[in-house]
Amino acid sequence: MQSFSVLLRAVLLATVTSVSASSFLRIPLTKLVPPSSYLAGLPDADRARAAFLKNYASGGPTTVPASNLAYVQYTTSVGVGSPPTYYNLVVDTGSSNTFVGTGKTYVQTSTSIFTGEDVNVTYGTGYFSGLEYLDQVTLAPGFVITNQSIGDALSYADFEGVDGIVGVGPVILTEGTLSPSTDELIPTVMNNALSQGLITEEILGVSFAPATSYNDTNGALTYGGIDSSLYTGEITYTPVTATYPAGYYWGVNVTDATYGSATTVIPTSTAGIVDTGTTLILLADNFFESYLRAIPGAKLDESTGLMTVPESSVSKIEPLNFTIGGTVFSLDAAAQLIPIDQNTAWGLSADTQYGLVSYLGTNSGEGLDFIIGQKFMEKYYAVFDTDSNRVGFAYT
Repeated sequence: MQSFSVLLRAVLLATVTSVSASSFLRIPLTKLVPPSSYLAGLPDADRARAAFLKNYASGGPTTVPASNLAYVQYTTSVGVGSPPTYYNLVVDTGSSNTFVGTGKTYVQTSTSIFTGEDVNVTYGTGYFSGLEYLDQVTLAPGFVITNQSIGDALSYADFEGVDGIVGVGPVILTEGTLSPSTDELIPTVMNNALSQGLITEEILGVSFAPATSYNDTNGALTYGGIDSSLYTGEITYTPVTATYPAGYYWGVNVTDATYGSATTVIPTSTAGIVDTGTTLILLADNFFESYLRAIPGAKLDESTGLMTVPESSVSKIEPLNFTIGGTVFSLDAAAQLIPIDQNTAWGLSADTQYGLVSYLGTNSGEGLDFIIGQKFMEKYYAVFDTDSNRVGFAYT
């Protein structure tokens, strides 16, 4: 979806391994680690994105302040035009417009058709505005979408290190982004891939994994289905929540969450969203406070917005357990903590242990009480199923 200002969302460059008409397409992803100056401020940027997601669904502000932040994001390489120019685009389940031009500029070719529309989208800590074109989009050799809406970003903020976004959220998120046709919905790349017969199911499979090096091809996108080689066991599905505003996105209900066996973090069923555009795992402030208090000596570092854990407590970190669709998905200590050897890349103090779970910026009860971000999906395979209006998770 939307947000970048401290490049702390893991960038993915894609190459295609297989594709055939009326089947699914799998694309491997490379996580790019940016300079540490891009990473400082990530927690605040994630929270700004969370606040925007709530307000956007409620008809809130459409512009945001510019910042010097830039998220690490997962990106995929997408060709636009004929012959195609390739762009590294953030894979965003929290937004649905596709645009280029924030890094490499949009190159018009014989397939570029100006629609006469302006396009403007805000992303919590960033925005873009420009012109809308219909153009040819190449997701992989032989996997080519025609007449896909592409935004040409002429003005923008907070997209350091990437060329734009490929939006794979619900199509309703495109409403109000065009002018003068403010009521028009823009078919997403998934919508068009289905209608043009490139896929037979409007399903996106997402596989992320913790990076083992600065430039690590450690993830994959599957357009049009799931790849059973990327997970183990069965996929647990849960319906997209009816709770507003979480249901406006890829929103789900968490039945409860516990830390270890004794601490309740989320006491009753509550709604939140699954978002590839958010790096951390964010909990409503009162939920986060319960989690923080359960870890001896843990405290919130005001300078970074992250939890710090004393060395004496690191070995005692217990699992953080989320119950979703009747299945418990646990995050062990490694999935809750930033590896110490990555602190410098994050722009953090070299000898301090920081956490990957943080606070949302608002208390629970507002219809969007958590965000399951990339760090959760680095442990669990995720499925975004438009056909059945559901989200799935599986062990990897």
